[in-house]
Amino acid sequence: MEDLRQIISQQREIDGTPIASDDDILRLSIPKNYTACPNPYIAAFIQENSNSSGSYVSRGPFVKDISVGKNDPLYFAHSYSTKVPPDAIVPFILHYTSPGDIIFDGFCGTGMTGVASQLCARKEFENKGVRKAILVDLSPAATFIAANSNSIRSWRKYLETIEKIISNIEKKHSELVTTNHVGWVRGEKDISRRVNAIKPHSSIMGDINYVVWSDVFHCTECNQELIYWDLVFKGPGMPPPQVLLCPNCKVALTNKTLERTWILKFDLELHTTLKQAKQVPVLVNYSVGKKRFEKFPDDRDIALLAKLDNESIINRIPIVELPDGFNTEQPKKSHGFTHVHHFFTRRNLIMMADIWNSINHLKDVTLRDAALYVFTGCIQRVCKLNRYMPVHDRHVGPLSGTLYVSQITAEIPITNYFKERIKDLRRIKPETDRSNVCISTQSSTDLRNIPNDSIDYIFTDPPFGGNLNYSELNILIEAWLGVKSDQKPEAVVNSVQRKEISDYSELMRSCLSEFNRILKSGRWITVEFHNSQNSIWNSIQEAIGQAGFIVADVRTLDKQKGTTKQLTFDSAVKQDLVISAYKPNGNLEAKFRLNAGTEDGVWEFIRYHLGKLPVVVLKDGITIVNAERQAFLLFDRMVAFHIQRGVMVPISAPEFYAGLEQRFTRRDGMFFLPDQVAEYDRAVLESGKPAQLSLFVSDEKTAITWLRQQLDPASGGEPKTQGDLTNDFNRVMNRAKHEQPLELIELLKQNFLQDEDGKWYVPDHNKASDLEKVRQRALLKEFKEYTENTGRLKVFRSEAVRFGFSDCFKRQEYETIIKVAERLPEAVLREDPDLLMYYDSALLRKK
Repeated sequence: MEDLRQIISQQREIDGTPIASDDDILRLSIPKNYTACPNPYIAAFIQENSNSSGSYVSRGPFVKDISVGKNDPLYFAHSYSTKVPPDAIVPFILHYTSPGDIIFDGFCGTGMTGVASQLCARKEFENKGVRKAILVDLSPAATFIAANSNSIRSWRKYLETIEKIISNIEKKHSELVTTNHVGWVRGEKDISRRVNAIKPHSSIMGDINYVVWSDVFHCTECNQELIYWDLVFKGPGMPPPQVLLCPNCKVALTNKTLERTWILKFDLELHTTLKQAKQVPVLVNYSVGKKRFEKFPDDRDIALLAKLDNESIINRIPIVELPDGFNTEQPKKSHGFTHVHHFFTRRNLIMMADIWNSINHLKDVTLRDAALYVFTGCIQRVCKLNRYMPVHDRHVGPLSGTLYVSQITAEIPITNYFKERIKDLRRIKPETDRSNVCISTQSSTDLRNIPNDSIDYIFTDPPFGGNLNYSELNILIEAWLGVKSDQKPEAVVNSVQRKEISDYSELMRSCLSEFNRILKSGRWITVEFHNSQNSIWNSIQEAIGQAGFIVADVRTLDKQKGTTKQLTFDSAVKQDLVISAYKPNGNLEAKFRLNAGTEDGVWEFIRYHLGKLPVVVLKDGITIVNAERQAFLLFDRMVAFHIQRGVMVPISAPEFYAGLEQRFTRRDGMFFLPDQVAEYDRAVLESGKPAQLSLFVSDEKTAITWLRQQLDPASGGEPKTQGDLTNDFNRVMNRAKHEQPLELIELLKQNFLQDEDGKWYVPDHNKASDLEKVRQRALLKEFKEYTENTGRLKVFRSEAVRFGFSDCFKRQEYETIIKVAERLPEAVLREDPDLLMYYDSALLRKK
């Protein structure tokens, strides 16, 4: 530990070092496997665990769609805004790596990639054996959780000791966690029988399971004070009424027209008076023996709460102000919560302070971190984010990805929930050991403490643009830990932080460039991604390409059980996308540098890329078309490979398509290397020919691809007249509002030829090149008009802009690209991967 203390100031030079004192960082850290700052021991970890065999079997991308449940008790050991079940990661690791290889995750969250790396040792796996993992995250809350999730074997023996600490605190505060037994049996539906007894049923006190709290409003007509619970609760499990009525004046109310009641409260910790939303206890759920009961708060309960409100808390609690933010704004506005301690009832704050004090006096650092792991795992459920839903007759936890404080909340005594968490932790198999991981708290934009070409495989689940603001969402846990995320390098779209999509894209590019640097040549990266915005999806794909990776496959990961948001809102994406990309080996890059800007360079890349793509893709046992092997996507990948390396594309699309036909074998509209064809043909014999992929037609580029499918016999089409095509074209065409109207006859004239029977067909190489030249002149003419005009471009021909950008890039006219791009609608620029690629590349070249 003293070794780390001496060098911690040097580590602060690395981006993303948490905002904390040296003592707080050292208190959490367990060198050399986990540090709450940039880890200076990673290089030594790699050297000690490097797979010395040197053998590597080249693999294609993992091409199975994964569907796994969230049933592993370790997955639920600690709450966090988002995480991937370790069982979903294991198949990727087994496919891409060998036992002893080193895995990296630069957005590790709760460390499930590290857990998965260790679960690979399970005896049922063919390629079984532990892999080592290096885990990095900007959030100190995340890395603290990851460190303990990956060391169950190291601290499981301490659970009994931790339980004794909690039992002692529970005995000390027995007055706070017990209540008079005057209630009814839980589940009683008869409202007339849901009343408190005049005298206790026995001298035995009930143990509080939770207390339901309700916000208080008032009627805008008669000013009658209204307890929200009284308006919506009509019996256990009963839905709330569709119309809320004021019991005094009978006026109809809605959630929008209700006005909140505010009160002035003196904050003993801040030594000032605050205006906060009025909240009152309305129901106590408690146990006597093994039976559960419910009651209304009685005089003893109310008197106790009043007493606690006026008592100072002896032991330390975090006095941390909520930062300005997107998520932090909600509790500020709705309830007047300005500091972290406002999220907890006085009862829980008193007990949490005692628990925190007891934990921090433990000398054994492993025991201390284990106790803190359980403690921080309770925070989300013992605070005022824990929603109570009368329709379900129970508390349901926080709304994921938010700091939303509901009108009805449930207060669980922390001693009660702490004991439940210990029970859950005892169910976890001790399969993870600290020696197998090395964990660092820092930004992935700066991985200077990790050597070049040292990682065998990367699996990562990056932030999703504006979906989740982790530095805000983790504020409760980080406040108790005494460390805080540095927001500056956080990859997020957040208006309060003044970060737009372009900022997010640049931060992601920086991170992925570092990933590319540390990954060994020829190895793979898997990027799991979840976002409903096309602009964010395109940004991450563009960042992957700019970092030097080449995408080989995209498919889905189904976690089965959705989050509350996913189950509730139609716009929430219910399945994650998984991008498989590779870092080209040194031979390809060297050959390309020699042949850059020539046709030889084009075909060198295509041969290498085809060799990386899966030969056969099956879905439910049936062969399906792999779009990555189709001509249009191979062309896009080739262009991107050139542009991202600052090299001119030496051939046109028709020349490229003709070259594919001459050099490679075509099957079902896909292209293969000679040694891949036999494997594909065998698969087709066994499962039948694949159906063509359906194409979403929204612009000129996709319309041409669709027409090619209809007219090319090699893709299952045939020559057709304009009349044959018209109805189908109108049916599939879904023109974007910014797109200049497309006339079918113009598309046919500019891209295809007509025979003597009036049927349009795909021209051969020579004629296609002539057509392309005519088309390109027309596109450049339109693009020139865009460059000469001023003002925003609201309706335009996207193909003209794409080709104009391509031509400007060849001429190194980067300023023209930037000027035109900035006149396009922001959404169009961000959602069109081709336009975005040229724009971002122009910005980089201009710099």
